[in-house]
Amino acid sequence: MESSSEVLGPFTEIVRLSWTILADNIPTDLRWDRLLITLFLALALYVLSRGRGAKDADGRGHQSDGLLEFLLPRDIYAHISARVDVWLWVLERCLRPFWAVTLFATVGPATEQFMIAAMEGLFGATPVLQSNFGWMLLYSLVLLLCYDFVFFWIHYAMHKVPALWAIHKVHHSAEVLTPLTRYREHVIAGPIWAAGSAFSFGFAAGVFSWLFGGGITQATLFNVGFFSFLFGVTGAFRHYHIQFRYPRWLEYWLQSPAMHHTHHSYLPQHWDTNMAAITSIFDRMFGTLYIPEKDEYTPWGIGPERQDEYRTFWQNVAAPFRDWGKMLDSKISGKQSSNSAKESS
Repeated sequence: MESSSEVLGPFTEIVRLSWTILADNIPTDLRWDRLLITLFLALALYVLSRGRGAKDADGRGHQSDGLLEFLLPRDIYAHISARVDVWLWVLERCLRPFWAVTLFATVGPATEQFMIAAMEGLFGATPVLQSNFGWMLLYSLVLLLCYDFVFFWIHYAMHKVPALWAIHKVHHSAEVLTPLTRYREHVIAGPIWAAGSAFSFGFAAGVFSWLFGGGITQATLFNVGFFSFLFGVTGAFRHYHIQFRYPRWLEYWLQSPAMHHTHHSYLPQHWDTNMAAITSIFDRMFGTLYIPEKDEYTPWGIGPERQDEYRTFWQNVAAPFRDWGKMLDSKISGKQSSNSAKESS
């Protein structure tokens, strides 16, 4: 009989190789193979749309004057927002190895071992099922759905809870979209997303580790989880000015990159929509799904009222602390006003 201390899941094994997280600090979207895939797809879109598949810095679809202007338009890549993306990414990459190793070495394995112990407590010893490609494919799908579910709720909370929105607002302050905008996050946001990912993967890994006595791995393509690879192929387009749409019926199930263009718009009808990372399932379930029309106008950023407060690198770094200070002052002022009103009455 195998106990929870003897069954080690795939997530726990990551801890033994945690040094690779320190060494491998280049985002997947920026590796040469993914860049080539993105370039190939962008070229295909240019041909199919006859140069009309891109948006300008104002979020409007337009006719490009040539291939270079379609791929790397000057009004986007010379924009101050694109330069801020670079420096926020550099800061995040410098700090990421420290908290990434810590979280993956704690949250993920702890969740995984908890789930193994919970399954043993509920159902007894592991049945040690035999793994095959079908099970590996199912495991890959469950991992992805768990990740998407946790991502949805963290993202939803970041939009709805003022203290968390103060952090996430830095991401939404991007006035143009470039592949680096995906990593335009405040340094405090990175650990939150990483903890959520570690928890979701640890949860699924724990259940499957119990079922298979630890002997289960994902079905992979090019050493990447099968479904993660398929969805990751178009991942760079989520924060790229070129529109990548799926057939409308499919967008009710999977989030196309163009749907994330809508998510970054500051127009009222677009705000707080399309919260999930991969599927449209949870947005449909909880009423936050929005499927845009072709070339729909999507002005990016947080709106003209406060955009000037998020134009520079240092403004974005200081932004959450500034907002938290205002919240605290408002709360103190509110209490003082309430006390004064009680005294006068």
